[in-house]
Amino acid sequence: MTTGNWFVMGVDLGSTTAKAVVVDSTGALCGADVVQMGAVSPAAVACAIDGALGAAGVRSDAIRRTISTGYGRKLVPGADRSFTEITCHARGAAALRQGVRLVIDIGGQDSKAIIVDDEGLVDRFAMNDRCASGTGRFFDVLARALEVDVGEVGELALSGSDDLEVSSMCATFAETEVISLLAQGRAKADIAASVHKAVAARTLGLVAQVGKATPAVMTGGVAKNAAALHYVSRALGGPVELLDQPQIAGAYGAGLLARDEYLGAAASPADRDGAAERQVAAAISAVTPHCQECDGQLDHAPHRGPTTLELRRSIR
Repeated sequence: MTTGNWFVMGVDLGSTTAKAVVVDSTGALCGADVVQMGAVSPAAVACAIDGALGAAGVRSDAIRRTISTGYGRKLVPGADRSFTEITCHARGAAALRQGVRLVIDIGGQDSKAIIVDDEGLVDRFAMNDRCASGTGRFFDVLARALEVDVGEVGELALSGSDDLEVSSMCATFAETEVISLLAQGRAKADIAASVHKAVAARTLGLVAQVGKATPAVMTGGVAKNAAALHYVSRALGGPVELLDQPQIAGAYGAGLLARDEYLGAAASPADRDGAAERQVAAAISAVTPHCQECDGQLDHAPHRGPTTLELRRSIR
């Protein structure tokens, strides 16, 4: 039987940033850190872990369990288990915003629309991991073409008019199109606004595969882009809420799963949390989602473009 307070960790190694959180025995978020040091960086993971431990005031030897998630989840040293970011973002977002039903996660390399049930479990989801349109990388390309800092591109878009035609959503071709619009004398703000509008339309198409639901939140680094949040909300016809710390949703979800798993392993049967056990069982079953169309495992099937997936019925 577990006694006293103890800690677990969740680590989300994405394509461009590493996020780590420390969670205590009650599920409370005690410390977090977000570090950007290049693509799938081991150095960024180490810095994020140290930063989260420092923020929580916890030594590394006090961590009872670590779960990893994200693009580079298999590369996180010391992780006891890894889960998909779909599972972790759903769980983290549900904890950060009680009652959430739709999670839109726009990361550095992919985007997802996730329907969440009343226990923070994934009901169904769609993802686009074969094209950079609308991802953090896409906005990096836009900022480079407009010669502005990526952190400024959202505010620039909010000051412009969105009536320009942007036909290409490919990150490579979009850069060429933006340069062409600049050559025509179009204002940078109008180009930025029109691109954000086009990205929102693409996001709406992803959401349409799972169905609209409210409350809705956005997670991932792009959520900090005020124009992205504005245009996605407008496209969906309702507010998409901004979490206080949208980038750590996946890491927090991983930390909560680590807590659940540790409770299940360490507590006596009489003290185990039934909801926590269901969370772990569902998450384990959902580690490898399957494609509805070809029944292939996502990690192995040759998908192209947006992919609609569902969890196996046994975990519903």
